[in-house]
Parts: sequence; structure tokens; C-alpha cells
Amino acid sequence: MTETTTHPAGPAEEAAPTIRPVLHYTAKDTWLNDPNGLVRHQGIYHLFYQNNPFDNVWGNMSWGHATSTDLLHWTEHPVAIACDEEEDIFSGSIVVDHGNTSGFGTVDDPALVAVYTSAFKDVSVHQGTQAQSLAFSTDAGMTWNKYAGNPVLGRGSAHFRDPKVFRYGGPGGSCWVMVAVEAQHQQVVLYRSANLKDWEYLSTFGPANAIGGEWECPDLFPLPVDGDPDNVKWVLVVNLNPGAVAGGSGGQYFVGDFDGVQFTADPDSLVPADAGGTTDLNRCLWLDWGRDYYAAVSFSNAPENRRIMIGWMNNWDYANSLPTSPWRSAMSLAREVELATVDGLPRLVQRPVLPLDRGEPAIQNMELCDTVVQLPDAMPGSAQLIEAEILPGTARTVAFRLLGASDGSAATILSFDAVTSRLTLDRRNSGDTAFHEKFASTESAPVKLDGGVLRLRVIVDQCSVEVFAQGGGVVLSDLVFPLPGNLGADVCVQGGTAIVRKLVVSALS
Repeated sequence: MTETTTHPAGPAEEAAPTIRPVLHYTAKDTWLNDPNGLVRHQGIYHLFYQNNPFDNVWGNMSWGHATSTDLLHWTEHPVAIACDEEEDIFSGSIVVDHGNTSGFGTVDDPALVAVYTSAFKDVSVHQGTQAQSLAFSTDAGMTWNKYAGNPVLGRGSAHFRDPKVFRYGGPGGSCWVMVAVEAQHQQVVLYRSANLKDWEYLSTFGPANAIGGEWECPDLFPLPVDGDPDNVKWVLVVNLNPGAVAGGSGGQYFVGDFDGVQFTADPDSLVPADAGGTTDLNRCLWLDWGRDYYAAVSFSNAPENRRIMIGWMNNWDYANSLPTSPWRSAMSLAREVELATVDGLPRLVQRPVLPLDRGEPAIQNMELCDTVVQLPDAMPGSAQLIEAEILPGTARTVAFRLLGASDGSAATILSFDAVTSRLTLDRRNSGDTAFHEKFASTESAPVKLDGGVLRLRVIVDQCSVEVFAQGGGVVLSDLVFPLPGNLGADVCVQGGTAIVRKLVVSALS
């Protein structure tokens, strides 16, 4: 079986408008979008994804495939589940069928079972509809067979898709639970099954909160609050396009309870519409306040009940126009998610999965007043990690200039405004922004200081910036396309005095 390993761009690609990211997965020379079928099996993480095997724009939807042992370095494999004359293979999930409930494997050697959306074409007897189908693998995910009895669940709907399946155990026994969407109705629909083949309707959730576009790619999982196994809440993730807080695509979530039949959101997770029917998007719960984190879902079968998510690092507003070649689109870094008490309420915190090595502090306990301090440049062939603890003090703004030109003419700006308590990522002058009218943008999120301290973890990877603030309680992710040679970085304090308690810059590869 032919395999290709993703690497930083070689000499032949350096003349391209952008350099391939180092730690963010990209397909070698094709298009990708939503992550699908995330599963860990026999010590290997499997990333399946929406893929056009024949081009670097959306189309011919099939499941691409990559594997990793560390969630940072990925090996690309041939297409796993291919489209054919009757169906495109839309999003879905994979479970390890412990117990062999489906009969596709054995109890001692369980099959991997993919539950995916069949988007039926005109030649199919199911034309014009979307329904859920199965494929199975008995060789640890390397080859797949479609189930002869497909589809296994339909509603006669043209927009019923994106099944996420998990094993649920309750007082009434164990079963498989599916969360899927009626996309254009802004509804999550839940079903259960004993064998992954026969499904029974359970309940519906939604519409709620952000409903300005189609709901897609749901996920539902339990997490202990503050690590307390006696205080478990459920998190329902619902991705949305368009209508996200930063515009276009994005992911929202709800915290609540699930009893095996119905998900009930906590009242503090719900944002009522005003008298005019408008919902304040700034009050909704967002996975990411940036423009480029969508279709995020979590791994099945992760070790030690860890909850690890990956999203598509793109936005449907401009996805097919990104100035990259021959590849187009990347995945986000993997993020471990937990529930923590924030202002008395359970909220998600996200921490990127990163290499363990760190650099030495570039700054320690330095007082800055209307000052610019140069930081190490980003390096070709490496990602850059900036970790900072800053007391803004009397300063109005603390700003980082990333992937900047040596003459100061261009950069991506990450800034914290102490007056408004907002963190802003500004890519309007980041380099190549003219390829699409909606790309040049500024994103911001509310950030509450912790004991007067701003804590940042920023990953700059060739053509992207991911910002994790306050321990991952607030996240901002944006694509950027700096011009060749724009690698400079600095930190600037304006309008008063701030103390940089610690600042570490590391090169990651």
C-alpha cells in the first residue's frame, strides 16, 4: 500500500504563494474539508476527512485518510471510502465495535464501523436525499467495505447528515446513540441502536442560539467538571454555516444533561432572542472566536477518556479560493478539551496538543512602557510557539506583531485592549488578502484577566495563527498568508506600563 508522509514544503514549493504548514495536517496535492471518523485504535490515531481525490477544490466527496501516533505528525494513506456513481460520501464517524454488535468482526477482533452520510445522486433510487450508511474495516482501518444493506437510516430528507455515534451506558443498559442534523431546520436529531444497523428515533434538540445558517457536524460527549467524576455534564457541539460570531463558518456548543433519550441544555447555555428575533452572538458559547475553525468533532476510543478534537481550519466564505497549491486546506491542531468552572459555570477549555520541548524565556519580569521589543523570527520549516504571562497594568494595549515584514509594512496583529477587555486578531494587513473579498478581517473575543494577568499561548505555523488565551478558555484561529520573507515578531506596549512576567518563544517541528 503506497503511503506518503506530510512534510514541510520542499524547494519545488517554495515559489508558491504560501508554504505548507508544519504541524497542521494537509493532503499532499488535493482538497480536504471536514474531519470525519476520528478514532484511536491499536495505539494509532486515525484522521479521516472529506476529500476530493481528483482536484484541490470541493467535489467528488470521499473519505481521505491519515494516521499519527502523536497527533502532530501525520502519514497520508490512499482514499478510504470513495464516492461512486450513486453516492458521495459525506461526513460521519467511526466506532470500535467492542462486543461485535454489528457482526462485522468478532468479539476478540472487533471491526471498525464507519457511519457516514450517503448523499445520493440522480442515478440512485434514493436520489435527492441524504441518509446514513455503514462501512466496516477488519484490518485496523486500512481498507473498507460498504455494507450491502445501506442505507440504514433515512428520513426522506435532502439535508439529514453528519452522524456522530457513541456508546452509551445507562440504567436501561448499553446502546449506540447517534446524533445527526436536519441541517436546514437547525435541529439535532438523536437515535439509538443495538447493532448499528437498526435505528430508533429518540428526540430532537433545537433550534437554539445561533441559527443564521445550516447546522452541521454535531458531537455529544460527557466531561467531568473540574475533573470531578461525581459532577459530570454533557457537551453538545453544533457547527454552523453561515452565521458564526466572526462571520461565515464556526462552532457553537451547549452544556447540559443527557439521559439516554434527550439532551437538555442548561438555562445558562441558552441565549434568548430579543423582541426582534435577533440573538446576541457574543453571548453564545463558541469553540473558537476566529474565522477558521469549523466542523470540529472529537475522537472515539481516546485513551483515559480524554476528549480530543480537531476542526477544519478554513471558512466556507472563501474556502475554494485559498492561494495554495497543489494542496488546499488544512486541519487545526488537535485540542484536548475539558470542562472547568468559569465565573461559576461549567465551560469548555481547550489546550493544543504540542511537542514537549520548550525554549528558554526570551523575557522575564520586564517592565515595558510605550516600548517595542523584538522577538525571535519565525523560521521556515518550523512552527513558532509564543507563551506569555503579562500584567497589562496601566497600559492601554499589549500587542504582538506576527509574521511581519522587516520594514514594518505588513504583519498579523494580536492585541489586548485593557479598556474593552477584548483580544483581537487582525489580519487585514497580513500579506496576501486580495484573493477573496471576505478574507481581510478582524476577529475579537472578550477576555477576563486572571488576577490581573493575561495568559497567551500562540502557535504560528507558516500560514495560520491559533491563539489560546487564559488557559484555553478563549480561542481565536485565523489563516494568514504572509508574503515571502515576512517572518518578524515583536511585542509592543502602548498607553502605559505593563510587566511581561514571562515570555518564551520556541521553534516546533
